[in-house]
Amino acid sequence: MCLVLLAGCHSGGPSSPYFPLEAGHRWTYRVTTQGDDGITERETLVLRTLGSSSDEGLEGGPAWRRRSDSGVDYWLRADDTGIYRVATKSDLDDAPRPDKPQRFVLRAPFTTGTQWQASTTAYLLMRRNDFPREIRHEHPSIPMSYQIEAEDESVDVPAGHYDHCLRVKGTAMLRLYADPVRGWRDMPLTSTEWYCRGVGLVRVQRDEPAERLAYLTGGTRTLELESWQ
Repeated sequence: MCLVLLAGCHSGGPSSPYFPLEAGHRWTYRVTTQGDDGITERETLVLRTLGSSSDEGLEGGPAWRRRSDSGVDYWLRADDTGIYRVATKSDLDDAPRPDKPQRFVLRAPFTTGTQWQASTTAYLLMRRNDFPREIRHEHPSIPMSYQIEAEDESVDVPAGHYDHCLRVKGTAMLRLYADPVRGWRDMPLTSTEWYCRGVGLVRVQRDEPAERLAYLTGGTRTLELESWQ
């Protein structure tokens, strides 16, 4: 199925209508984090597409570059298998760090039931008293299973109303020591993402509940599209 590409079916080629990669696009997101402790934090995230380049020395040839205003660059490719990330680079890195294996963002075919697996980490789970508090330092790579649950969703976000969107659900379990009474617990990590034709990612909801455990805190993070070009 060549729905992935706008023209041609070759690695690094033009991007999917569900995940635009061509140079010149800009997405602004509202990010809201609600912690189990009742604290709500709000911030803004901006992503830009910088085009395709072969200057970074990546295996497999050119890739499409996206940059976050948090200081992280991502290189992605599109072919008949889907959209996948091949490398990342923070401002502290000397060179891009390859994803091995490549990390799918959306796997083809873009139809209900398509499944894949990619690594994630715990973004919201923290220990109450330990240092560092963030669980992601202990568990930097957790396997998460993804599935396209719907392909004709309607979504309302600050940027507007969008129809004919994909809804993707990601689920993972992280085994952690909860407290002396409950011992070890399997902590659920879930991510629901909406990708809309012509725009790309418009909404994400990430849930990492701590279930009122004495030693842990968690929460929910929502990312919503405010504007794009």
